Amino acid sequence: MAAHRCSFSAILRIFCYVSWLAFIVAESQETKLNDAHRASAVERPHTDDTARRVSEQPAVEETQTAEDTEQQEPAAHETVVPSSVPSFKDDFQEELVIRPLHSGDIYASFQFRTLWETDFMSGNKVSHYRLYPKSLGQVISKFSVRELHISFTQGYWRTMQWGQPFLPSPPGAELWVWFQDSVTDVDGTWKELTNVLSGIFCASLNFIDSTNTVQPSASFKPLGIGNDTDHRFLRYATLPREIVCTENLTPWKKLLPCGSKAGLAVLLKSEKLFHSSFHSQAVHIRPVCQDWECKTSSWELRQTLNVVFDLHTSSQGKREWSLFKMFSRTLTEACPLASSSKIYIDVTDNPEGEQFEVTPATPLLSKAVVLGDRRTFSVYDLTQQITFGTMRSLNLLIRWKTSEGDMLRPLLHAERYVAGYGLQTGEIHTLMYNNHPYRSFPVLLLDSVPWYLRLYIHTLTVTSKGKDNTPSYIHYEPSKDRVRPHLLEMLVQLPPNSVTEVTVQFERALLKWTEYTPDPNHGFYVGSSVISSLVPSIVAMDINSTQERPLFSSFFPCKEESSYFVRVYTEPLLVNLPTPDFSMPYNVICLTCTVVAVGYGSLYNLLTRSFQIEEPSPGLAKRLANIIRKMRGVPLL
Repeated sequence: MAAHRCSFSAILRIFCYVSWLAFIVAESQETKLNDAHRASAVERPHTDDTARRVSEQPAVEETQTAEDTEQQEPAAHETVVPSSVPSFKDDFQEELVIRPLHSGDIYASFQFRTLWETDFMSGNKVSHYRLYPKSLGQVISKFSVRELHISFTQGYWRTMQWGQPFLPSPPGAELWVWFQDSVTDVDGTWKELTNVLSGIFCASLNFIDSTNTVQPSASFKPLGIGNDTDHRFLRYATLPREIVCTENLTPWKKLLPCGSKAGLAVLLKSEKLFHSSFHSQAVHIRPVCQDWECKTSSWELRQTLNVVFDLHTSSQGKREWSLFKMFSRTLTEACPLASSSKIYIDVTDNPEGEQFEVTPATPLLSKAVVLGDRRTFSVYDLTQQITFGTMRSLNLLIRWKTSEGDMLRPLLHAERYVAGYGLQTGEIHTLMYNNHPYRSFPVLLLDSVPWYLRLYIHTLTVTSKGKDNTPSYIHYEPSKDRVRPHLLEMLVQLPPNSVTEVTVQFERALLKWTEYTPDPNHGFYVGSSVISSLVPSIVAMDINSTQERPLFSSFFPCKEESSYFVRVYTEPLLVNLPTPDFSMPYNVICLTCTVVAVGYGSLYNLLTRSFQIEEPSPGLAKRLANIIRKMRGVPLL
């Protein structure tokens, strides 16, 4: 027993000694850490409290500390971020532009912009992402993409009723990509890229192949920095039959830093967006300059969503709209990760408030030249808490006072249709309208026609005001059956106040029965024509000589206001092809099966059946007599 007590006391003494050593070591480490903090404070006397909080937080919160450090930027001579915290040079902005249209509709345009100062092409693997979506960053790095532009559109933009959109797009899906000059197999990389994007956006982009892909020679110049315009690294394709629905919107919203949980993205409710006259969502990736000297570059991701709501209720005799009426939601806060979050309402046609009234009112106004026209906007800054008022909610409301007002006709718009009769030949007509009263300007027309419409290029005619209009530039690549489509590019001069018509005849091909769609009698879609031009500005059209202004400013128009770039898309075409009667095989199968069943069945029955002679049945009296005789035990008759 004594031995047990001695061993227990020895174990207790050993445990106390180890605990004392651990306490001494911990105290010494804490002392060294405090001394290190004091030394760093002496070396950096201007370090703010945010940096000290960042240095004391654990490593698992590095993303949040980098965000807090970026939002509280100190002076230039201060050093804030410790060496253990990664420095993210990225920025996120969001805005919503609302334009009341003269047709009674409402045009809402969402813009989400993410900038990141990084280099995807340096060969170093980028593994730390903060605001920029990692899925798109990996796509840029893996496939050596210099620019990527993709859009999904449901509906057709009515230019004559709604004016020019901020960012145009054709019906269906559109994709055009510029690759780096280091890519050796552009076609193979293009095919892999479309498959990856098909999975990211839950779309049918995997149906893009060589039969609907073209390589433009003059259209679709790079929109980012860089003067390299080798069109061997450009690919363009459209899917005019692509249907846009919720499964395309959901992955698009997940690319946003705040998703659809905060900021302007909370308004993106699918059941409201798709119950509209026009809906278009797009993603644009390009390199841009970081400063005006362009010494450093950044990657810009711009996500846009344009929607037109039909809110004119003639039966009620009034026109009004609000955020809740359009999106079934109101705004309560800006995206916490956004450096700028604003709403712009176009009040250009309402300078004195005689046409409509905006509630709540705002004293902030912004003026800008948009699409060649001076526009005035009311600005609501969501980063300021005063914008939401005492209700902590923002629901913009507009009430029209009068329906008067005329919309200025767009200077450039286009139409396209198919003429002819029968299922053998036809003719494509493209109409381009120049509504400028006294100035002509050139336009670049791009047409991509599928191979099953065999163009007769010798029938190509261009006429303006009843006279031939010879194009100054023509680039044509003939199609190959089941390999590539037709590509036609022309540079045409549009006379002032005129309609220029481009016509070309074609012949319909007969497809194989496996190449028809499940609904062949519906027809086959042909993508929209693309018209690009520098259009004279509306600002430069002011010919009022009585306006009070200096004479030296009225002779030459201002350079940045003299013209602006615009891209116009025509309607897609729906063409019927010679279609066989797909019900005939069904009829043949049914008839054949019936003949086989009747003929072979009868013969097989005759060959396998056994025949026996059957005696005639006795009469009723004989049957009754046999029953009585059986009961009596007498032999039957």
